Formats: sequence, C-alpha cells, structure tokens
Amino acid sequence: MKTIIFYVVASLCLLVAKLNAQTFEERAHQISKNIEEITKQQKDSLKMEVEQVNKMLESNEISEEEADTRKREYAAKRAKNIEIKVTAEEEKLTQLVKDKVDGKVESSSVSHTFGLFTYNRSVKSDTIVKKYEPKRTTSQFVFALGVNRVVVDGEVDTDNYKWRSDFYEWGVSWNTRLLKENNLLHAKYGLSLQYNNLRPDDDKKFVTEGGKTYLTDSGLDLKVSRLRYVNLVVPVHLELDFTKKRTTDDKVYYPTHDSFRVGFGGYAGVNVKEKQILKYRENGNRQKDKEKGDFNVSDFVYGVSAYVGYGEISLYAKYDLQPIFQNNDIDQNNLSLGIRFDIN
Repeated sequence: MKTIIFYVVASLCLLVAKLNAQTFEERAHQISKNIEEITKQQKDSLKMEVEQVNKMLESNEISEEEADTRKREYAAKRAKNIEIKVTAEEEKLTQLVKDKVDGKVESSSVSHTFGLFTYNRSVKSDTIVKKYEPKRTTSQFVFALGVNRVVVDGEVDTDNYKWRSDFYEWGVSWNTRLLKENNLLHAKYGLSLQYNNLRPDDDKKFVTEGGKTYLTDSGLDLKVSRLRYVNLVVPVHLELDFTKKRTTDDKVYYPTHDSFRVGFGGYAGVNVKEKQILKYRENGNRQKDKEKGDFNVSDFVYGVSAYVGYGEISLYAKYDLQPIFQNNDIDQNNLSLGIRFDIN
C-alpha cells in the first residue's frame, strides 16, 4: 500500500497546473478540435476492428457472411459513438454561443504569463490594450541535500552512525506575497519527498524484533550499510524576502529570490517507503542485499525547519519531532543540515 501511495503522490509533485480563462474563439476552436479527434478515434478503431475480421476470414475462423455481419455491426457501433460524443460537443458549442450573446465570454483576448507578470491583450476593433498585473503567487522547484544526524537525549549519536548519513529532498512550492504593496512577507508552501539515509558504523545493520528496531553486528565486512526511508510532507514556511520592489514606466514589480531571504516553519506528512541496503564481498564476489519491508519507521512525520540564504541558494536545517522508530525504548530523532535550492 505504501508503494502505491508513493508513486501516486510522487507524480503529484511533478503536476503544476495553471487555469486560464479562454476566449470565445479559443473555446470554439477547442470544441472543433474535440469533434475532429472524436471522429478520428472512432474511425481508427473501426479500421482496426475490420482488419481483425479480415484476418479471421483469411484463416477460415469465420464465414464471409459472418464477416460482413460483423463489419456492419462495428460500423453501426462506431457511428453511434460518433453521434453521441459529437452531440455532446455541439451542446457545449450551443451553450458557448449563448454565453457570448449574454456577454459572459470575452472575444479575442489572449492571456500570457511571463516570469512574475500576467500580460493580458484585449483586441477590440483595431485597438490594442495592454495591462500588466503583478502576480501575488509564484512557483518554484525545490531541491535540497545534506547530512543526517541521529539525536538521542539532545546529543548527536556519533558512536553508531557515520557522518556519511545523508538526505535529499525535492518537490514543488508556491510563494505568495502576503502584503499587497510590500515585498517582505511571503507564505511558502508546497509538497516534497524527503529521502533520509541512515548509515550505521562498524559493520552493523538494522533488525526488527518484537515491534522494535535496533542495531546489531551483521557478521559481515560491510562496504555499505544503509537504511533509507522516504517521507511525503507538506512544508509551510513564513519567508522574509528582502528583495526590493521595482518601478519601471510607472509600473510596480515584486520580484522574489533576488536578495537575502529567511524562512522558518515546519512540515507534516507520512512515511511512504523504507528499505535496507547491504553491500559486501563473499568468496571474492560482490553481494548486494535489499530488504524491503517494515522497519518500524514512524508512519507519520512532523517537524520544524528553517533556511537562510541569498537568491535561490540557502542553508537549510530540519528536525523531526517524532522519533525515527516507533515503539523503541529510547527515542531517536533525525536532524538534517544541508543546502537548499529554490529555482523559479
């Protein structure tokens, strides 16, 4: 189940959609394209069905009379599909014309988005009207990487884990300017996948017993010992962006990520995947073991995070308030330190 959730929500991280109102001409053109596509799809399907019947006829699986009957049935079915689907599109076109007559739909207006602005061009007769509207919300691709530290009773555990324990995070975020005419305060929120790797030292590996997870000697000369767990989280930050607003030709612009920035907030989400990877040599041969399953990593994650930097690059820290492993006698929390990129 976790694997299914992982792939579904991962694809959602890559989905950033913008809805723009369409003009009468654009919507009418789209309906025309839909009708054309419907007709083409049904004709292509009929062609494939007829070819299949011809193959069956050639191999003497059916008689010529039965082949003709099937072809007529397929043709009737596809014609009916075209009628039903095209009628639905024609109803949309009828409603569009009514909306145009009622003044609910603009004519010959095109909307474009460039960087931080929305540019609207309305064409009426021979007159062109241009209007620039500063956008309150922009989107970014977020990528971060760094080291993980396991914290026990307020102290970093340097006895059991290597400094090579690491993390990386990627996702999308939206940045909304909170004040209408001031560029300082922003709400930053989004969706991210956090990949956390814990690398035990001294040839140790993770084992589970009685609902608890602990480290034990593997009995092997391990080249790699790594437990990876992946969290899907919703981060929310209050960001102070000291980028100054700009004025050109009596127009005010509010750029972001061009100056000193500070963000602080938190995140919450769920664990979607976990596995242990062991690499070693046995009888001179390289071996790699992957153990997928339940290592009792906490199902839910929440924590605090902050970043400080300049432009699109910043120093980044996050701390899981919930223990890494549930049901263990001693709580172990993950601290991550690294570099973060917010790319417009």
